[in-house]
Amino acid sequence: MLAVGIVTEVFGPHGQGLPGFDFALCADRPGPVPTDLGVPLTVTHGLDRLAAADLVIALPGAGFRTPPGPAVLDALSAAHGRGALVAAHCVGTFALAAAGLLDGLRATTHWRFAALLADRHPQVSVEPDALYVDEGRIVTGAGAAAGFDLCLHLLRREHGAATANAVARDMVLPSHRDGGQAQYLAAPAPEDCHDERLAEVLAWVRENLHEPLPVAELARRAMMSKRSFARRFAAATGTTPHAWLRGLRLSGAEELLETTDLPVEEIARRVGYGSAAVLREQFVRRRGVPPRSYRRSFSRTP
Repeated sequence: MLAVGIVTEVFGPHGQGLPGFDFALCADRPGPVPTDLGVPLTVTHGLDRLAAADLVIALPGAGFRTPPGPAVLDALSAAHGRGALVAAHCVGTFALAAAGLLDGLRATTHWRFAALLADRHPQVSVEPDALYVDEGRIVTGAGAAAGFDLCLHLLRREHGAATANAVARDMVLPSHRDGGQAQYLAAPAPEDCHDERLAEVLAWVRENLHEPLPVAELARRAMMSKRSFARRFAAATGTTPHAWLRGLRLSGAEELLETTDLPVEEIARRVGYGSAAVLREQFVRRRGVPPRSYRRSFSRTP
């Protein structure tokens, strides 16, 4: 039920200004489906609903050790074959593996079952530490609350950073957590730091992103040594000040590229890069495309 709640919340209505989705839950046999809460869930759509879907997400179930029936495997393969984006959350990854969709690709699942996935499907390169793995039209996610990371990544990839960030704020979630691999957004942006002194510094950084912001200055504002600051920062965010700041600068650049017609040179200045060339180098390295290409894909300006 947690997985059902996650996808329903992310792809459900979020108010004016955000995209709406034609969302449906499907099963091979429509009707009451048992859940881990003991409350049955009524599913009204069968596998035929997958034939027109742009995105299909295989959710986890208690019977994941037994491969789904041929009808489910055929429906997943058909969706992928006609160009749909196919994803899986937690042990839902086992269904994609059983359908042969992960052969030769990287994938992840709940860390507890990563070894089982690797043993059963040696042709799949399993990454047990990742929150999600993006292989183009196949995306897999880790277990439990990592379903939010997977779904927000899909939103960010297909609809841009501003949309994903707005949906995350609506759900009172950080817009991204670092997954320990090359991902679409490579650094976390903590929204809920409980260290008051550190939280004040992070808030100040967001207001002064155009400044150089060396770690020594951040430590001074937090009234700590650089070593203590780095240790407290890692405990609060799970990453280093440099990585967090880089992610914040790139996320800021994304939003400005999407929502304004400012020149790239001005965007670079506002997010703290010395020149458009430096922004471009970082953007290509971390996002895989240059800023102008990103703007063409996600711009919301007329």
